[in-house]
Amino acid sequence: MSRLVEKKYLLPFVLITSLFFIWGFARAVLDVLNKHFQDILSISIAQSTLIQAATYLGYFLMALPAGIIITRRGYRFGVVMGLILFGLGALLFIPGESTMSFAIFLVALFIIGCGLVMLETSANPYATELGDKATAASRLNLAQSFNGLGCILGPVLVGGFLFSEEGSSVALPYTIMGILVLIVAVIFTRVKLPEITAPESGDTQDNASDSRISTGSSIKALWHTPGFKFGVFTLFCYEIAEISINSLFINYVIADGWMSKATASAVLSFGALGLFMLARILGSWIMSRVAAQRVLLVCGVMTVIGALAVASGLGVVSRIGLFACYAFEAIMFPTVFAITVTGVAKSDIKIASSFLMMTPIGGAVGTMLMGWVADFATISASFIVPALGYLFVLIYAWAATRKLARKI
Repeated sequence: MSRLVEKKYLLPFVLITSLFFIWGFARAVLDVLNKHFQDILSISIAQSTLIQAATYLGYFLMALPAGIIITRRGYRFGVVMGLILFGLGALLFIPGESTMSFAIFLVALFIIGCGLVMLETSANPYATELGDKATAASRLNLAQSFNGLGCILGPVLVGGFLFSEEGSSVALPYTIMGILVLIVAVIFTRVKLPEITAPESGDTQDNASDSRISTGSSIKALWHTPGFKFGVFTLFCYEIAEISINSLFINYVIADGWMSKATASAVLSFGALGLFMLARILGSWIMSRVAAQRVLLVCGVMTVIGALAVASGLGVVSRIGLFACYAFEAIMFPTVFAITVTGVAKSDIKIASSFLMMTPIGGAVGTMLMGWVADFATISASFIVPALGYLFVLIYAWAATRKLARKI
């Protein structure tokens, strides 16, 4: 069995993995902000989804520049720049709250999105490279488990504060986050992360890739790599499902008469996202023994069934379906990401990662579509949107499994 992380890369892996916690926490807090801004600013569900739209627009616009910057300056520079942007965006919540301007909040979230995509574009491919290609999906799932831990703590800490009687300041938690990530940025300026580059000899594809020194030629090579476009669009569809469900979780359980706002934020953390994290850890272990493509296929089937169960409005069955989505979607992003980047030349991985990290814009699309359906129909009916996103992941998994079978 291949070693999950090479011994010489153990410390870099631990340091990079800590970043997964940071962006997991930041993205999970967005799911609390939707309901909070609906209440304090008297806006509709559809309007509140601009929170996700602003953040993931930052992902979309900054992803390719992030890949270019990291290619030229290295992983550590990308990490530090991402943390600085995140910190500055978080501190903008102070003037946003003083004026109660939704526009300033959206600008702050856009800047945070730019910072987060710098972090993700650096950390995701770096984690896949710290060991054997055969264990890349398992290794990335392990690192992404700490993303799940951040997702758990974000809603329960920030949501518990905002939905309490004393919690009137949305700027306070963001100010604390901003200061902390700027401190982490300083720490990373003092840490040396080894750069992993294409080998000078060995694989023919990698040697050919070494001659492509311009970003333009690298991009052209990627779009001619079999399966790369398929992987990018699959992650876009996955983000439609995952982010939109998280964003409207609190709205759904309240509209269903299931629980209060404060209880909902705790259940989102410890129930839904806790299950998500445990499933990702379990998935990492399973994929060290079973082909990632086959695990992805099973999960694709179960998430489609789960989302359709919620959309059907069948009471307890729908509630079980909601949590089934969290359990079986957990391994999807890192698995599709790892399958896609291990299929490209090593010299193109940083640019490939930047294209893959544009895909969270799908979350903005999905959340806005769900909000529109919820406003004009029912919140249950809006789950047809994530069902369609999961369906495409299922198609990708089926194709990947067939390709794997042909190799055996």
